[in-house]
Formats: sequence, C-alpha cells, structure tokens
Amino acid sequence: MATTTKDSTPSLFVHSPVLRALQRLVQNQTLWTAPLIIILFASLIRWIIALNPYSGYNSPPLYGDYEAQRHWMEITTHLPTSKWYRYDLEWWGLDYPPLTAYHSWLCGMIGSKINASWFALDTSRGMESASSKLFMRSTAYVSEALIYIPAVYLYCQIVYSSNKQFLKKVYSMHMAAVLILMQPALIMIDHAHFQFNSVMLGFTLLSIDCLLTRHYVLGAIFFCASLGFKQMALYYSPAIFAFLLGRCFSENKGFILFIKLGLTVITMFAIMFSPWLRSFDDIQQVFIRIFPVARGLYEDKVANVWCAVNVVVKLRQILSVESTVRLSLFATLLAVLPISIHLGIFPSKRRFIYAMINSSLAFFLFSFQVHEKSILLPLLPVSLLVLEEPIATTMFMNTAMFSMFPLLKREGLVMAYYITSIMWNWLVGGYGPNTSLTTRLGTLGVHIMFTVWHIAEAFIPPPSNLPDLYTVINVLMSCGSFTLLFGYYVYRQFTITSIVIEPKKSQ
Repeated sequence: MATTTKDSTPSLFVHSPVLRALQRLVQNQTLWTAPLIIILFASLIRWIIALNPYSGYNSPPLYGDYEAQRHWMEITTHLPTSKWYRYDLEWWGLDYPPLTAYHSWLCGMIGSKINASWFALDTSRGMESASSKLFMRSTAYVSEALIYIPAVYLYCQIVYSSNKQFLKKVYSMHMAAVLILMQPALIMIDHAHFQFNSVMLGFTLLSIDCLLTRHYVLGAIFFCASLGFKQMALYYSPAIFAFLLGRCFSENKGFILFIKLGLTVITMFAIMFSPWLRSFDDIQQVFIRIFPVARGLYEDKVANVWCAVNVVVKLRQILSVESTVRLSLFATLLAVLPISIHLGIFPSKRRFIYAMINSSLAFFLFSFQVHEKSILLPLLPVSLLVLEEPIATTMFMNTAMFSMFPLLKREGLVMAYYITSIMWNWLVGGYGPNTSLTTRLGTLGVHIMFTVWHIAEAFIPPPSNLPDLYTVINVLMSCGSFTLLFGYYVYRQFTITSIVIEPKKSQ
C-alpha cells in the first residue's frame, strides 16, 4: 500500500504532474472542470496516436487487423446471419462472438449511410481511403467513449468517494482516472494497431463496478456481454464465478441469488446466439470459428510460458495439437484453481480485484492460443490498483509495453510506442520519498535491461542464422517479469486482510 503525505496524497505521486494540476484546480476553485480536462486530454492523445499506421497499413494482399474489422462491417451489413461465420473464411473470416458481429453490423450500417462504397460487398476489400479511415478511427473512439470511459469513472467514484477527507478523495479519484485512461497498451492496440478491446474491457469493468456495489445480477449481465464481445474475457471467468458463488453462500437469500444468476446467464447467451440456435450446424460453426484449436499452441512469439519453453523444447514439433491442448488446460487449471477456491471461500471485494489479475495472468501465461495483445486482460485489473500497488502496476505496465514492441515495430509504431510509454511514466511521477532502496534497485535493474535490449536491437543487427534473436530475448525477459509479478499478486491475494475497496453504502 502507498503511504500518504500530510496533505493526504499518495506519497509515490508527490512528483506527478497530474497531482500538481489537480492542486492548481483546487486553488483556483475550478475543480469541477477536472473530469472534462481529463477526458479531453485522453481523447487528444488517442486521436494523435490514430494518425499513425495501423495493422496491415498499405500491405496487400490480406492487409491486417484493420481490414478484418472493416470486412466484418462489410459482411454483416450485406449477408444474413447464417452466413456471417461462413462467408469466404480465407479473407478475414469472422472469428469473434456474436456481440462483435452486432457491433460490426451497427458500425457498418452507419458507415454505409455516409458512403456505401466503404463497405460494398467484396469490392471494398482493402479500402484505405482517407474518409473511410477517419470513419473507422471514429468507431474505435466512440465505442470506447460510450462504454470504457464511463466505466472507469464509475469505478473511481465507487472506490474512492468513501474517503472522508475531501482532498484525499479528490486527488485519488482523478489521479486514478488519469492513469487508468492513459494506460498506453490499450491506447496503442485500439487506436494505433486498431481493434475494439475497450468494448470488452469496458463491459468487464462495468461488471466489476456492479459486483463491488452488490448489484450481482446486473454485473452478470455485463460480464456476459463482455464474453459475447470477445471470447478472451474467459480469462476473467474463474474469478467472476468464484466471487459470485462465494457471495451466494454469504449473502441473505443466497440460493435465490444463485437461481437469478443462472437464469441471467442462460438468457443472455440465448439472446446473443439466438440467430444460430435453429440449426446445430450453424451453432457448431460459430463455436468452431470462436475457438480455433487448429491454429496451435500459440501464434507468433508471445511472452508466455509455452513460447519461452519453446526456446529449449520444441513442444509444437513433439506434441500433437490435442496433446498441447491438454497440456495447456492442465497447467492453466493448476494455476487458476487455488486462486478461485481461495476467492470463493473468502470473497472480499479487495481480494476479488487481485483474483481478477491472477486469473487473467494465469490464462495469459499458460493457456492455449495466446496472442501478444491478450496482455490487455490482466492489465485492466492491474491498472485498477494503480494507487494501491503503484510500483507493481508501473512494472507490469512497462513490461507489457516492452513485450508488445516486436508487434508494434512491424506496424511502424516505434515512435508512438516510446511516446505513450514515456508519457505514462511521466504522469506517475517516478519514485516517492518512502520507496525502499531494495524496490528502487530492483525496478531500476529491470528497466536497465529493457533499455539495453532496445539499444542493442536498434543498433546491432542479429546474426544471419538467428534473425529472431532479439524477439526471443524479449519473450524470455517479458515472460520472466510476468511470472515474478504473477507470484507477487498471488501472494498479495492470499495475504491481504483489510478490505479497502468497499462501496460507500451497501445495497
């Protein structure tokens, strides 16, 4: 936990420019403008980053993730639902759950009203006109503004508004909001690389907000929406399930709550998948697309255990796909079950946030078919604890960005990578006066290793027989850091006793 100074601000952030700006607003009696300034600043940074290239920019024949998102808007607006998961799968076939498809349909319908050529069936493939790119960038921003940003502010209000000291409440709420909204990894992936992860994360955060305020059924609805948008939200499901099950045993009328939650989940998924429930072949095709087991243990070089182990033991060469599925499932369950059981027995709200970190990070490290971008899932609950766990959050954030550098470099996003990473660390403000020497030396050592890697990668070409040398070293360094942080967060979950994250009033 961060200690506080005599003016009730977290000591780690005494050098933060955010704190100085908030103090100035208090002195000038214009604090009411803080949310507007924060949102405008976050929006400005997102639009500046959006000026950079995106995944697949000017890279025929298949382009990249940008074209995938555009293509899904194309097929959902022109084809019946029965063909959404079947149409020309070689050209970015739809492989996300139905809520992504509905979102694509809505964006495509709006875009087609503006300019039908942007999403003309087949003939619009590879569309990269300036006007269509502006519209696509706008869909990412508006989607985040409608779901993720309100969820962040609601979380900060729930967690920090109960502080009786006015300055502590004000500084904590706005400081947390700035650091969560300016999280560089999400900005880079959604607004540079181009995806809609903020929608999934926004629904998850709305679910967390509801669970912290004991609106359990509404929380279940939002989490089902998160799962219905991207299947990666399954990373959170053990913690969500364990927390809700634990609450069913500790709340009054817990059995009735259990029935309500079960009916809610069934109803939500029935509604989202309803267009495909009429045919077994249709629903089977949807799940085949959502869970592409045939792709293998992992894609590209991602900073998880299997990719790191692959440096020494070529798992994909000595094991069949079925064997790697079983291996990853066993390892993931081995990591997740103790976390979930502990949370289910002791379902406190503070422990719940740690369990969300541990569950999602365990999936990232050990599960099947992990992508670099999947680190965004543990980053959400990690960033929620930025004021309570500032050193660990900063380490996790910088390691996450470092792990994605090879991906971002391929897309011409090196400058944006450095700017967003440095900016977030600048907003944090560096070490506080009460940070121990051991912590300073440990974190400094990790950051020196990252810096040395960047210098070597930029100026020393790898050997011709080891073209991926720097990427492999990046994987090993990042995986090692994530594993150590996983151990730390598990330790914190099992040892915390005080409950700090409590709503002001219980329902």
